[in-house]
Amino acid sequence: MSADPTAGMPPALAEIATDFREASAKDRVQLLLEFGEDLPDLPPRYADAPEKLEQVHECQSPLFLAVEVGAQPGVRSDDQRVGLFFSAPREAPTTRGFAGILHAGLDGASAAEILATPEHAPMNFALAEVISPLRMRGMVAMLSRIKRQVRLQIAARDDGA
Repeated sequence: MSADPTAGMPPALAEIATDFREASAKDRVQLLLEFGEDLPDLPPRYADAPEKLEQVHECQSPLFLAVEVGAQPGVRSDDQRVGLFFSAPREAPTTRGFAGILHAGLDGASAAEILATPEHAPMNFALAEVISPLRMRGMVAMLSRIKRQVRLQIAARDDGA
């Protein structure tokens, strides 16, 4: 009996991973492109201030992201909701697709859920069969940057409390 490939993922990301794993290879590529098309535009606070975004250099196309950990009074740091924002060119559908998956699966999750997401989670979408390993490295790097930003923001908040 094999381990659950979605173990440790927040529910929304686990559902997306299951959808990819159950799709044919051709349908996985199409689904990836659809996630890229659905990636929301940056809000003005980031679109007008690109220096606030962090570049993910491991991506083959220019990909930038920002992470916001909520600041709800009386709510523990681990329970704060996380907002994710991505900038990727429309001419880079694979990169946009990875960002779209992570946005759909992690945006609005708690800090604890994101931090508990396994580093190898992107490898459990059965995309490595249809996307080059070099491109997959970009999605893994995106998740790593998201988790690092969450940790940094929680630490800064807890140090200031």
